[in-house]
Amino acid sequence: MIEPRFAVIGIGNVLAGDDALGPTVVRIFEAQWAVPGDVAVIDAGTPGLDLTAYIAGLRGVVLVDAIRSRGSPGELRVLDGEALGSAPPAVSLSPHQPGIPEAMLHARLLGSAPALRLVGAVVQRLETGVGLTEEVRAAVPSLVRRVVDELRGLGVEVRQRVPATEPDLWWERDPGGGRPRATPPPSPAPRPRRCSPPPAPGTR
Repeated sequence: MIEPRFAVIGIGNVLAGDDALGPTVVRIFEAQWAVPGDVAVIDAGTPGLDLTAYIAGLRGVVLVDAIRSRGSPGELRVLDGEALGSAPPAVSLSPHQPGIPEAMLHARLLGSAPALRLVGAVVQRLETGVGLTEEVRAAVPSLVRRVVDELRGLGVEVRQRVPATEPDLWWERDPGGGRPRATPPPSPAPRPRRCSPPPAPGTR
């Protein structure tokens, strides 16, 4: 088994609207692009400080995450790991940023911090609910391509899969029929539960 030297890591909560951006991008990337055996492609969920275990000892990491900052929803952002590992900024850029700089700091203390790039897009909705907003979903192909470019910048050979496979976006499937869920409109209210219709009169 080849020991990983590089990693593409998506972080985010797939049940919190646009926070699913990271997992969505890495799963689509894995379905469309083939990487060498020393590159790990990981949907890490919301690891917090456990992110250190994913990145320590690697040569390079491309981290994909939702970005919370000023700008239009879907606008791409690329941040360098050195900046993320410095003093915390006045405004949090990522919903998971408290874990990212601390993970980089811990990796440095271990003497095994990788070259890290954070790739993401400005998000619109981080409330409970399944599905990316339209503007953020439209940014996904560009983010996938940016991941490819970042890996090539690290000297990694990336090849397009022909044909591409189907990405496993399991959280977007309708549990009843396997069809993709519709993206809900932005709303402060929680998504309503699916309910069975009331029984017809006289059938009880």
